[in-house]
Amino acid sequence: MLNWRIEALHLKLKYPLQAGSSAGSEKTNFLLQVTDGTYSGFGEAAPCIRFGETNELLLQQYQVLLMAGLPSITSMEDLLQLLLEHTPVNSLRFAIESAYLHFFCQHKGIAIHQLLGQSPPKPHATCYTLPFLEPGSIKDFIRVNNLNRFRSLKVNVSPGLAEELVREVMLASSRPLVLDGNESWHDPEELLHFLEWLDPKQVLFVEQPMPASSVVAYAHLKGNSPVPLVADESIIDEADFELLREQFHGVNIKLMKAGGYVNTVRLLAEARKHGMMTMLGCTTETTLGIWSGMQLCHAFDFTSLDGFLLLEDEPFKLVREENGILYLK
Repeated sequence: MLNWRIEALHLKLKYPLQAGSSAGSEKTNFLLQVTDGTYSGFGEAAPCIRFGETNELLLQQYQVLLMAGLPSITSMEDLLQLLLEHTPVNSLRFAIESAYLHFFCQHKGIAIHQLLGQSPPKPHATCYTLPFLEPGSIKDFIRVNNLNRFRSLKVNVSPGLAEELVREVMLASSRPLVLDGNESWHDPEELLHFLEWLDPKQVLFVEQPMPASSVVAYAHLKGNSPVPLVADESIIDEADFELLREQFHGVNIKLMKAGGYVNTVRLLAEARKHGMMTMLGCTTETTLGIWSGMQLCHAFDFTSLDGFLLLEDEPFKLVREENGILYLK
């Protein structure tokens, strides 16, 4: 019989998650542990409200899984079947699956990348996501925080200030940019005007500028945008890659969205099969979640695993960043 436990992680953030937000200065994630008394495995859940993942729902679903037999599972097959029959939100699914796989690998004396059929993880570059800033404060922020040590920078953009923000970042840094629209545009023509303004030599790609429901608009934009478009909110744990290929040049796959290692590997294979650029992303999470991402990042075209750098006091120290490169402990 396995012993499972869950613990809330109250994480203080260096910067608000939303522009002008004081309420967004903290984030609650959850630490999952499974043990047989000798071996232990850990996983992290970072609930995403965009997909209806509230803390309350996550805890309710965790209790359902306990009552449904989670402590009695004896194999990965049993676990996957249980998660199929009592499907939790994706972040909880990832935490449970990764905790069990980490436990299993410790018990068997094998590395997680071997179990997943991947190459050994190595130091890897990540981009850095700027917090929400007023254009006039960007230059000093980049200088004071030495952000030019990163090989690329990500900027959150939305209608209105997008051009000014991009211009200010380019004045402060020569690093290539990734722009994240966070579904904020609703007028395709207004968005196309912005995309046409961008310099493809300086902007690597734009993530999810319109809502995931804007399927027709995306199909039109893909053929007219001078910079690649990458799906984020349009790809979660399941995806129609035939449809995605018509809308986007690439996909941003996150372990928290995919619901686990196993499904992330499947989504990666599907994206490759359909000739799409692949990005491994993350949410605001500790180095436990980032450590998991690093087991797979070599297989992706682009990596954005900087979520732990947003934390005021990261608790686990499983990954460190130096000169824009991530190193495992």
